[in-house]
Amino acid sequence: MGHDHHGHDHTHGANKKALMISFCLITVFMILEVVGGLITKSLALLADAGHMLSDSISLFAALLAFLLGERAANYAKTYGYKRFEILAAIFNGVTLIAISIFIFYEAFQRFFNPSEVASTGMLIIATIGLVVNILVAWILMRSGDTSENLNIRAAFLHVLGDLLGSVGAIVAALFIMSFGWGWADPLASIIVATLVLISGWRVSKDAIHVLMEGTPANVNINDVIKTIKHVKGVKGIHDLHVWSITSGQHALSCHIIVDGNLTVEKSQTLLRRIEHDLEDKGINHVTIQVETEKHPHKNALMCQTGYAMEGHHHAHSH
Repeated sequence: MGHDHHGHDHTHGANKKALMISFCLITVFMILEVVGGLITKSLALLADAGHMLSDSISLFAALLAFLLGERAANYAKTYGYKRFEILAAIFNGVTLIAISIFIFYEAFQRFFNPSEVASTGMLIIATIGLVVNILVAWILMRSGDTSENLNIRAAFLHVLGDLLGSVGAIVAALFIMSFGWGWADPLASIIVATLVLISGWRVSKDAIHVLMEGTPANVNINDVIKTIKHVKGVKGIHDLHVWSITSGQHALSCHIIVDGNLTVEKSQTLLRRIEHDLEDKGINHVTIQVETEKHPHKNALMCQTGYAMEGHHHAHSH
């Protein structure tokens, strides 16, 4: 509807910058942690590095999503490439789940055949990891849109998981140094793997919801119906669909029934009013078909699926 806000562009730019810095920091440290994990023989460090690898992938995918998302819409892809971000989030979630399963497997092997861990090296690397993660989490919190943008949120959840992973590795290293408890290393890696699994599951679930064109979590359908019905001149509403194009971009389409005597000018004013009210509810792409009571639209998808709405007078005409 042409409501492209400067605010959206601003957060877009800030998100991109936050992702770029975070990606560079995480990738450099992840390489260091893999090398360190192999040298010190610490599974907790390797588990954390595995998590950081998926962080790095997710940040790269998120960056790519932003760059592709900027490409203009065309006749072949009328929404542009904005959905790529959701595909990136799914890929991200599945990667996390796979990494966590691998860490679980390795950790159980370690419980039965513990390796000698170089705990001092492990402690140093884990501490640097903690500092890097705190820095990246801060960058994403301060510059990124962690509440609305699914990809930024995915990246932020990864980093939080990493942060806890680094804490786990530090505690494990201290236990090995102080008490010689070799099992602290696989135990820390199991805790990290559990966190990885949870965040992977959440991100996948949210992304699948968007791909299934589910109602956005922050949109209340009853509230939307009330908002539309409140506008003077609206007699009924049916065939209502609300979905997300991508994170923070919601669309709505519906049919409204109006008085047959309404002039074109008045119906335009009525539509503008609905659009304005829905924008306050976070819905910025609105498509409305206007009908009069004499000529209601037949064969509606919503009424076939038994989606009961008031003002749905033609439900029995099938």
